[in-house]
Amino acid sequence: MSGTELQSGKGHSDENFPVASFLIAPKHRPPVLAFYRFVRFADDIADHASAAPDEKLRLLEEMRASLMGESDASPEGVALRQALDQYALSPVHALDLLEAFRRDVTKLRYRDWDDLLDYCRYSAMPVGRFVLDVHGEDSRTWPANDALCAALQVINHLQDCGKDYRDLNRVYIPEPLLAEAGVSVEALGAAAASPALQSVIAGLARKNAGLLGISRHFAPQIKDSRLALEVDLIQTLAQDLNAKLTSRDPLSQTVHHSKMNVAALFLMRLPVFALKRLISGGARAV
Repeated sequence: MSGTELQSGKGHSDENFPVASFLIAPKHRPPVLAFYRFVRFADDIADHASAAPDEKLRLLEEMRASLMGESDASPEGVALRQALDQYALSPVHALDLLEAFRRDVTKLRYRDWDDLLDYCRYSAMPVGRFVLDVHGEDSRTWPANDALCAALQVINHLQDCGKDYRDLNRVYIPEPLLAEAGVSVEALGAAAASPALQSVIAGLARKNAGLLGISRHFAPQIKDSRLALEVDLIQTLAQDLNAKLTSRDPLSQTVHHSKMNVAALFLMRLPVFALKRLISGGARAV
């Protein structure tokens, strides 16, 4: 089986949060998109419902080897390797993400919040760190980036908890939390969440709000004004979705933003962002 057969067909415009949006300066888009295509391809491999685990791991290793110049078997790996060379960027963030995808193949349950955040360290934080590197931002922005990226990952896990269980037998909600609430893992396959399961989901969303509290200070730390605006928008979208997850049932209700929702939140947030940026005087021309 080839990796191409496992592709989902999703593109960067289909993701839950903005990826390489029009806010990113054109000069920065090529490496960001090469990185996205590499990650999207690896994610499709790890999430394929019927491919055998050994086959998934083989294809992920093929991508790693191509990224590191040990092979040319993976076009996505070769393309990202060339982009990294062109822009003098490190492969470390892509390698971290491959570790997350290997875990997706081999690790189906999580012990607690810390175990989940350790997964986010590999599955989410490297994405933001890479984009910051592309823009030449200071690594001192990483703690706030890490908080936002982890929060986004938790939101995705809660949004898709039913689908992940039904399609992949993968449960990111820590099992002990389910057990404490008297909820079996099988409850995630139901058409609607029981009050007990919904309380677990809401509790995780409330805990996740702590990460979003930390990441509120992320956008002001970013020198590139266009990237800062994108991060500010993502923060706004995340806070809105996370709040919805404290009261909505993701098994039976939509907890996603439509493109119109995103546009409306962007237009509402833009004047606030511009005023704060003007007052701080921190924007860097691009």
